[in-house]
Amino acid sequence: MLEEDAKSLFIDWLEKHKASVVQVARAYTLGSEESQDLAQEILLQAWHSLPRFRGQASPATWFYRVALHTAMNWRRNDQRRRTCQQPLLEVQTIPSEAIDSAEHAEQRETLKQLYEAIHQLPKSDVALVLLYLDELSYREMASVLGISESNVGVRLNRAKKTLSQLLNVEVAEG
Repeated sequence: MLEEDAKSLFIDWLEKHKASVVQVARAYTLGSEESQDLAQEILLQAWHSLPRFRGQASPATWFYRVALHTAMNWRRNDQRRRTCQQPLLEVQTIPSEAIDSAEHAEQRETLKQLYEAIHQLPKSDVALVLLYLDELSYREMASVLGISESNVGVRLNRAKKTLSQLLNVEVAEG
């Protein structure tokens, strides 16, 4: 693939999948600045991995794999450097149009609690929950994570139960 073709393809994929990159980066970091650093690292890793893309998976699946593997490595390396736990993230401001300040504060708190709970899950379950939140099918989740569809179902149910306990809420089965 020519350099210019690769660049054009990468930019196209990035436009389609940047929300997933940001979501993964936010879930695996402790603050907005760190989240931006991780997102840049994910994009750098994706760019370096592009020549190895063989089309055996969809671009969305490939981007997720790169993002998740990079984030897991980042988190593992970050935990070695840290001696104390910090808040999971600084939740970005939700646009204030049509949202009053009470609703805004409640949504921010809910989002913060969700990410804090997700952060407490095992690394493999964090990845699974992020894929679920991004509404991927079981088949797509299985492809990204390299596990069977039935294993996706079992692990996802376990992760949902754990999250519901952490958040003290009821979660629908299935």
